Amino acid sequence: MEFLKKNGSGILVCLIIAIPSWLLGKTFPVIGGAVIAILAGMVITMFWNKKGKAEAGIKWTSKLILQAAVVLLGFGMNLGVIFETGKQSLPIIVCTITTSLVIAWILRKALKVPANTSILVGVGSSICGGSAIAATAPVIDADDDEIAQAIAVIFFFNVLAAIFFPMLGKMIGFDTLHGDSFGIFAGTAINDTSSVTAAASTWDSMWNLGSETLNKAVTVKLTRTLAIIPITLGLSFIRANANAKEGKKTSNFSLKRAFPMFILYFVIAAIITTVCVNMGVDAQVFTPLKELSKFMIIMAMAAIGLNSNVIQLIKTGGKPLAVGASCWCGITIVSLVMQHIMHIW
Repeated sequence: MEFLKKNGSGILVCLIIAIPSWLLGKTFPVIGGAVIAILAGMVITMFWNKKGKAEAGIKWTSKLILQAAVVLLGFGMNLGVIFETGKQSLPIIVCTITTSLVIAWILRKALKVPANTSILVGVGSSICGGSAIAATAPVIDADDDEIAQAIAVIFFFNVLAAIFFPMLGKMIGFDTLHGDSFGIFAGTAINDTSSVTAAASTWDSMWNLGSETLNKAVTVKLTRTLAIIPITLGLSFIRANANAKEGKKTSNFSLKRAFPMFILYFVIAAIITTVCVNMGVDAQVFTPLKELSKFMIIMAMAAIGLNSNVIQLIKTGGKPLAVGASCWCGITIVSLVMQHIMHIW
């Protein structure tokens, strides 16, 4: 009861936005329910700045409902396919992460962007958006303003990617008979898990692919998310060395904080599916869970839209926006070039 009292009103608001967004997404698959939910949330928040009791539930939905949706996607996925997809996408992931971090480092020097802000935007762009920022911030001793600005920048480009990447995929000629090429593109080129799932869901809706693209994109994205661990560990060592030279207390690396546990639950769900199918259970048994996952993604998108303040970001985030835009464009180009080199499209 305490949970419902604290979060119920916010969850209900997200649900109310998600239901018509889901229905409209089926009517207009070229847009998709996830994108409609994001835009609806953004419009509503322009007129509803002080959310009061609903705020806690909205924040809970944007994080926990999304993670639960990703875990549910694990049901119906074969463990062997997951490992194969991760191996296939690994060269692209390494190149895109390297590109983003190098661009962020160069622009920090060129534009004189504060070091912590540049690091957070670079890491958030290259790995997994808000989760990477949350894991990295304590390691580099970032303050609340730096964290908020970096998350706002990442969110801005997440929304753009969720809206425009399906259009870009169609324009450049991704195969529309299966979701492999666009799924890998979304999983390697879009910052946050939320927008990866939104763009992949839209592509599935556009070409009636079920959840094929979504499965591919989420697997690639979760493989990429694991880079949080070596990146934060490396930054921890760098910061500790710098602090030691200045006689300050060293920062501590936390594996528990860095490792996204929902990835483990996703793999467990896939193991359950793989074992069940090998024992003769019909794979269609897991279809309702995957449909529920799609709806939960739309619900999470509504919450993310409600949490946004794009107008404020544009007014205050000039240089960080430039870093984010450069990282985003660099990652997109490298992902496309690598896929072309590897004959994925």
